[in-house]
Amino acid sequence: MNNKPFPTRARAIVVGGGIIGCSTAYHLAKLGWEDVVLLERKQLSSGTTWHAAGLVTTLRDTEAQTRLAQYSLKLYSELETETGQATGFIRCGSVQLAMTEEKAEEMRRGCAMARTFGVEYREITPQEVKELFPLAEVNDLIAGFYFPDDGRVNPADVTQALAKGARQRGVNIIEDTLVTNVIMDGDRAVGVQTDKGDIQADVVVLCPGMWGREMGLKAGVDIPLQAAEHYYLISEPIEGLHNMLPILRDPGRGIYAREEAGKIMLGIFEPTAAPWGVDGIPEDFCFDEIQPDWDRMANHIEKGMGRLPILLDTGIRQFFCGPESFTPDHNYLMGRAPFKENLFVACGFNSLGILSGGGAGYVMAQWINDGVQPMDIWDVDIRRVQPCHNNKSYIVDRIVESLGIAYQMHWPNRQWETSRNVKQSVLHDRLKAAGACFGESAGWERPNWYANPGQKADYEYDFGRQNWFENNRQEHLAVREGVGVFEQSSFAKLLVQGRDAERVLNRLATADLSVAVGKVVYTQFLNARGGIEADLTITRLAMDRYLVVTAAFTQVHVHAWIHENIPSDAFCVVTDITGSYAMLNLQGPQSRALLSSISSADFSSAAFPFATMQNIEIGYQNAMAMRISYTGELGFELYVPTEMALPVYNRLIEAGSEYGLRHCGYHTLNTLRIEKAYREWSHDMGPLETLLEAGLGFTASGDKAGGFIGREALLEQRESGVLKRRLVQFLLDDPEPMLAHNEPILLDGNSVGYTLSSGYAHTLGACAAMGYVNHEDGVSKELIENSRFVIEQANRSYSATASLTPMYDPKSERTKS
Repeated sequence: MNNKPFPTRARAIVVGGGIIGCSTAYHLAKLGWEDVVLLERKQLSSGTTWHAAGLVTTLRDTEAQTRLAQYSLKLYSELETETGQATGFIRCGSVQLAMTEEKAEEMRRGCAMARTFGVEYREITPQEVKELFPLAEVNDLIAGFYFPDDGRVNPADVTQALAKGARQRGVNIIEDTLVTNVIMDGDRAVGVQTDKGDIQADVVVLCPGMWGREMGLKAGVDIPLQAAEHYYLISEPIEGLHNMLPILRDPGRGIYAREEAGKIMLGIFEPTAAPWGVDGIPEDFCFDEIQPDWDRMANHIEKGMGRLPILLDTGIRQFFCGPESFTPDHNYLMGRAPFKENLFVACGFNSLGILSGGGAGYVMAQWINDGVQPMDIWDVDIRRVQPCHNNKSYIVDRIVESLGIAYQMHWPNRQWETSRNVKQSVLHDRLKAAGACFGESAGWERPNWYANPGQKADYEYDFGRQNWFENNRQEHLAVREGVGVFEQSSFAKLLVQGRDAERVLNRLATADLSVAVGKVVYTQFLNARGGIEADLTITRLAMDRYLVVTAAFTQVHVHAWIHENIPSDAFCVVTDITGSYAMLNLQGPQSRALLSSISSADFSSAAFPFATMQNIEIGYQNAMAMRISYTGELGFELYVPTEMALPVYNRLIEAGSEYGLRHCGYHTLNTLRIEKAYREWSHDMGPLETLLEAGLGFTASGDKAGGFIGREALLEQRESGVLKRRLVQFLLDDPEPMLAHNEPILLDGNSVGYTLSSGYAHTLGACAAMGYVNHEDGVSKELIENSRFVIEQANRSYSATASLTPMYDPKSERTKS
């Protein structure tokens, strides 16, 4: 019992006493933070933590999530010795099953990646599955995958162990205290309001679990979370069971199973879930259960029991239903809240809070302490969230699909089926009529590829060449040889204006923005350690006005980054004008001729140089035309006022028939840019990679007045003279295989990295990929040219040619022609 007086001041306040909150407080204290207060509305672990299955399995979808799980596994194995509090940790291993050749292929690919990160595994036969888990039916299996280092914990116990470790380091944990709001001073979090009084603080960390959305709305932060019913059952005792029985995961039946005190726990991740607490979670919720819906779950239970037939004859001691909260994209929500100071968020772990909890607490504490994340976690960064993702109807409808997505097939280019058509371009119907097959990004419906007449505009998923491969080839070659049009209205457009706009942006951007009006500048934003936080173009529209253009999925992050770095004395504002302009991107050697046929402007290189902008007229309409390229060809991006977009589009399509104009989708934009070795932020570079490592040192103006954020770190690395990590372009020697991403890269037989972006380079004639090569002695041109590279995929190896310079048009003569 806590007998301390209720505090009025703390250095850090952690809101929420589940495993994430306790881990964050524990790790802050471990870093030496004093005066940390953790506030829990009821009792520790009483929300969703207490009824978790406690699985700690290390094979995850991304490097970041794998690292979090690995850290958790190590921490939990040592925590009892450190604190004296039992955690229930058992290193029992786990087995994942594959019922189809497609699932086996997926697993082999994932395991090859995981091996790069140090995850131990081996593929086993169905009979070996039977030997490890004798109760399992194995006649319908293709293979199993055994992870001997995986384990399990008791969730409530491990939470108490973290809490005890935190208390031992001085953390004040206060239960039965409801946080009603975050106290803000402008954009700065300065404390919290509780039902027992206010507490001032330097830092506030929100770890509220399934209460996240409601708390976020009060604080002005989008935290898209929705609870859903989650089920497991526990059998009557079964003779011969022991606690070293491995965890069994069966995606084909949507279940997991493990031993539980001589009984079997069978958990279910059904493909169509039931949202819960849509109108709010009861205020008195504490270790509560939900009334189970037997009728809805009967078929899923029967299907799951088919893997362990003994359960059909064994009594069920408990049929449990409790809430778990899920995010719209099934990725966590972590990091600094956008547009806020000293406010952090860690929640939305999609029923994976136990296996990620230790690592998540470590990352959050380091981030809070250092001001920079200790690993690249963009896939779980809260700044990826768009305001539309927090729409209640959107979340409720998406959660129906999100709960079970982890147990579905993870196809390349897989699209969500629920909560679609949130944002549509004004040209959406025209694109649909042209054959567009739409994908979703940042809420936008975007044409990924275009079907030919008579072809259905739907995906047919495969690990090889999917049904749109030929469409992609035709679009790709149209841009290389003629002209293609890309509809890219989803790209974020931020207007930065005011008499101090140049000063503000020059402090953020690596390039010098003291340029003439009409100049388009390709540049990056860096963090203090020199890591790349944004990759974008900035165009000077007037002496006091710039247009920043960035990818749709980075809209919130880039907007917030600029906003947060405007000095208080600066006359500068940022306005999101994304919806004000449609964007049509004409790319290819015939783009100049096509535009010249519909506009009186002079598009020659002498009159319209590369990396410049001009205001042009097309018929009765106006547009900002930027001569820029993300394809490696001559091209022009047309920013058209939304109300003028339809007539401009119609004019382009009508005139384009003479020049062989072809509609092109985002898949083609991707294959073109990979063939040209153009980088994409969050795929090929991020907050942990520097300009020099990413091959973008040429964008930095090291001697511009006032410097830029990250300049000192960049100069220090440049002066060292040795780069131990560099981004490299690869081209397979075999024209048949298709790469996806996360395939291990071997240099002379040794693992040196893994692939990032990949796509079929139709002009070069094989699949291309980008990936970092790591080498302690430095990654030199000679090393790349004189070494033998192999890319592993599943249980196959492909030789590849590597280059530090683009294999297609290395001097960029075509873009500047």
